Amino acid sequence: MKSIITAAALALSLVPSFATMANEEVNVYSYRQPFLINPVVKDFTAKTGIKVNVVFAKKGLSERLQREGKHTKADLVLTTDISRLMELTDKGLTQAVTSDVINENVPANLRDADNHWFALTTRVRNLYVSKERIGDMALRYEDLSSPKFKGKICTRSGKHPYTVALIASMISHHGYDDAKVWLAGFKANLARRPQGNDRAQIKAITQGQCDIALGNSYYFGKILKDEKQKVWAESVAITFPNQQDRGAHINVSGMALTKFAHNKTAAIKLMEYLTDDLAQSIYAQVNMEYPVKVGVNPSPLVASWGEFKADQLSMSEIAKNRKLALKMLDQVKFDL
Repeated sequence: MKSIITAAALALSLVPSFATMANEEVNVYSYRQPFLINPVVKDFTAKTGIKVNVVFAKKGLSERLQREGKHTKADLVLTTDISRLMELTDKGLTQAVTSDVINENVPANLRDADNHWFALTTRVRNLYVSKERIGDMALRYEDLSSPKFKGKICTRSGKHPYTVALIASMISHHGYDDAKVWLAGFKANLARRPQGNDRAQIKAITQGQCDIALGNSYYFGKILKDEKQKVWAESVAITFPNQQDRGAHINVSGMALTKFAHNKTAAIKLMEYLTDDLAQSIYAQVNMEYPVKVGVNPSPLVASWGEFKADQLSMSEIAKNRKLALKMLDQVKFDL
């Protein structure tokens, strides 16, 4: 009888801890789309019992956090690029996170030096070339300003975060003055005014509007899986620039803990989960991005494009030049 009573008391003593776990939650603001995030948070909740509430948006999340201030419900922000991560930190909307798990999973060059943000995936800023008119050619980003390509290049807006990040990296490698000369030469080589998204650049090559275009690697995978757009991808070759020197420029998606996170402990658990094997694999398979955690493989389709050398320049270093890149774009009137 005594043992039964003891067992019952032990069982009752466990109820509050399970209740606490069941009541834990994390509130997320996400620039990433539902098809990618929902499978990840569903598995996280199943494993931990922590509920995840997600607000999805295409823009305006930093402004929303500013308006909400200390009354915000957001604990974590998921972004699509380094520019939005820096916007959050520049506005003082984030806080540092100390986690051995995250630091082990995310390489040092892919996280903030002060631990205010961390990359979750990388994508290459590839150069796509016409198989028919350019063929197999090793290229560098510096070649975008070469006179031999005058009137042959397409790109999206210079003010888009992907382009801004590439220009910021050029400033890091070459200094402001030389990078400005390069950007002016790049503009002079454009076949049309900067416009459209990354898919539209590949389509423009197919239509003969240009021979070379900039685009993120994962868009190429999406086009290949789209029956209507597959013909665009089949007309171009995906190239990884600067393989003979510093390596290809990469951009990142990432995460940051909000300054006024009310569920900090649970949010950090989610952050750690997002850098671990399963979540990294989901990102890789579903959206054809490169995992940041070493040992997690890209999707078979992405792997079929071959291995490449990535620029090891710190994302923090690139981010420092973001405002200079925007200034330079205005000076050369890139989008006009």
